[in-house]
Amino acid sequence: MVSASAAMLASAATSEGDEGGESLHRVSWRREVPVRYEADVAVVGGGIAGVSAACAAAKSGAKVVLVERFAVTGGNCTVGGVGAFCGETAGQGEVFDAIVADLEKWHAIAPYKPYPKADNRVFDHEILAVVLQELLLRRNVKLLLHTRFVDVCVDGGRITECIVCGKSGPEALRARQFVDCTGEAEVARAAGFETVKGRPGDHVQLPMSLMYFVRHVPESKRRAQVPEGWFEAIRDKGDLPMTSVWPNGPGGNALKIKIPLFDSTDTESMTAAEIRARRRMMEVLDYYQRVEKKPWLLDHASPRIGIREGQRVVGDYVLTIDDLRAARRFDDAIARGVYYLDAHKPDDDKRTYILSPEQRRVPPYQIPLRCLLVRGAKNLMVAGRCLSADQLALSSARVTTTCSMMGQAAGIAANLASRERCDARNVDPLSVRREVEARGAVLGC
Repeated sequence: MVSASAAMLASAATSEGDEGGESLHRVSWRREVPVRYEADVAVVGGGIAGVSAACAAAKSGAKVVLVERFAVTGGNCTVGGVGAFCGETAGQGEVFDAIVADLEKWHAIAPYKPYPKADNRVFDHEILAVVLQELLLRRNVKLLLHTRFVDVCVDGGRITECIVCGKSGPEALRARQFVDCTGEAEVARAAGFETVKGRPGDHVQLPMSLMYFVRHVPESKRRAQVPEGWFEAIRDKGDLPMTSVWPNGPGGNALKIKIPLFDSTDTESMTAAEIRARRRMMEVLDYYQRVEKKPWLLDHASPRIGIREGQRVVGDYVLTIDDLRAARRFDDAIARGVYYLDAHKPDDDKRTYILSPEQRRVPPYQIPLRCLLVRGAKNLMVAGRCLSADQLALSSARVTTTCSMMGQAAGIAANLASRERCDARNVDPLSVRREVEARGAVLGC
């Protein structure tokens, strides 16, 4: 049993006599929970970065547990409905190669074209959920689905256990090494390590997007679905939010709409974002049905809004936009990015960008292992969009292909640290790089 304690912040409430008129009430809670799981490497968050970290560590021989809050792994690519890999899909490493190979066996991915001849590669996101599940199981990764990360136990910068909660209630997961792939740096934040979010000054994050799906119907069955008066009617194309229409198999399409000005690290803001997204979804659908007479009926929406930017850790190195533009090389390089600076303007819902088209282009660049090492942490690494980077650098490095490369490297490094009984930053970075390249990752710029 371990004792888990956390300060839970309750709602702000007005209190007479307080100088500011408000006081923050706090409660403390404490309970004993069983240590139900033990591992060499614990990965929290089962998006592509988390899957890649877990698979890479398991391939190295580690005992791995992967914690995922939804019913399937894959994150934005499955639960978020984003059915396209952005950037280069060759040379990303053996984990990503295995994912693509399995999708090809299912005839569930578009043919390969090199970047930038094609900047995305469409796949079936429902098939991907099955492919990832089976890949993890083949590698003997212990999966904990429908399981939320809750808190950590920390001793002198070392995480001893993390507290998770599934249908069995709160339980402890003990591991030698932890990898935070939550996207919002939830493990790092709970452990008290420094994090940042958004742009400097106001911390506004890159905008979210909702994916939803329509099916085509015969003319005799076409109809407007939204009752008059429920939501704001859009009757002019110029009033639409940024809307992208994607292929989604025979007789269907996927639509993506931009939802700006919400905070993915705040409970009430995320609630408001989901509500706003579904309202906008119906307004946009109504426009296409009534005004453009599209033969579309709503099939379903992704159960979660897509998040571009959450919280980022402050690592041993902060990747900057200048690093990308200079194609800076690093001795401890473990991943390579090529995607343009996909930084949508965060404070409007149109197809606008922070940078001009010329400014958005970057040469191939490297990401060092130090961006995955959390400053002050002894046995915690990150991978995916919570890497140590500034906002503009993140806008490129956050894409799935690059996240997979980071995840693979984190899994390799975590296994080495576990095996050698040392802190993550004491692992020889050149050994990690050599193993990353041996497993098929192309790092040259």
